[in-house]
Amino acid sequence: MNADAEPLVQWERAVDGVALLRLNRPQRHNSLVPELLEALLAALDEIEADPAIHAVVLTHAGKNFSTGGDVAAFAAQGDAIASYADRLLALLNRSILRLAALRCPVVAAVEGWLTGGSLGLVLACDMAVLARDARIAPYYTVVGFSPDGGWTAMLPQLVGTPRARAWQLNNAIVAAPEAEALGLATALAAPGSAEADAATLARGVMRKVPGSVARTRALLRWDADTLAAGLERERAAFVAQIASAETADGMRRFLAGRARE
Repeated sequence: MNADAEPLVQWERAVDGVALLRLNRPQRHNSLVPELLEALLAALDEIEADPAIHAVVLTHAGKNFSTGGDVAAFAAQGDAIASYADRLLALLNRSILRLAALRCPVVAAVEGWLTGGSLGLVLACDMAVLARDARIAPYYTVVGFSPDGGWTAMLPQLVGTPRARAWQLNNAIVAAPEAEALGLATALAAPGSAEADAATLARGVMRKVPGSVARTRALLRWDADTLAAGLERERAAFVAQIASAETADGMRRFLAGRARE
C-alpha cells in the first residue's frame, strides 16, 4: 500500500469511551484482503489493551459495509490462488474469533451491502444496527466459492439450518427488515444513520452495571472451541474449492457481470 494512502482500518476513541472501528476500503466496497484483516486484528489488539474503551462500534467508510472477499484480488493470484485463499481465510477466522471474544460490547453498524465472508464480522458482534435499505447476500453459488465467514459455522444457529441452507443454495438477497425478523439485526435505522444509532445503543449498554454486562456477555458468547472448529472447516473447504476450473469460470463471469443466476 502507498505510504500516503489512507489506512485500511481506522479507529478512534470518543471522550465517553466508545471506540469507532471503521473498515476503510470504500473504493473497493470494503472488500476483504489480507492487509485489511491484518489491520483489523491490530486495531482490535489496541482496543483490547485500552482500559478507557468501554464499548465498540464496528462501522465502515463508504456506501457498503463490505462485499466480502475481493473477487478481483482472488482472480489476480493465478497459480497462487489456494495459498492466497488460505492466508485470507485464516485472517478472517482470527478476526471473527477476536471480535467474539473482545472484553467490551461491540455493536455493528451496517449500511448498503453485506455479502460473503464479511457477514461473520457482524455475527461476531453483540448487536447490529442495519440501515433499512441494507441487504445481505452470500454469492457463493453464483461465483463458485465455498461458504466462509460463518455462513455455515454461525448462521444456522441463529436462523435454523433449513433457512440457512436455502438462503445460500438459492443465493437469496435478504433485506434489512427480514434480517431483523430473523434476529440478525437488533434494530433498523434510517439510511445514513446506522453508525449514530449503533453508537447510541453502545452507550446505553455502557450505562448498565459493568459486572452484569460482562457476565451476560460471557454466558451468551459463542463457544470459542466450537466456533473455531466450524470456521476451520470452512477454511479447508474454501481452499479446496478455490483452485477448481468451475470457480475460475465463475470468477470470470462475476467480474464480467455475467454471474450465474
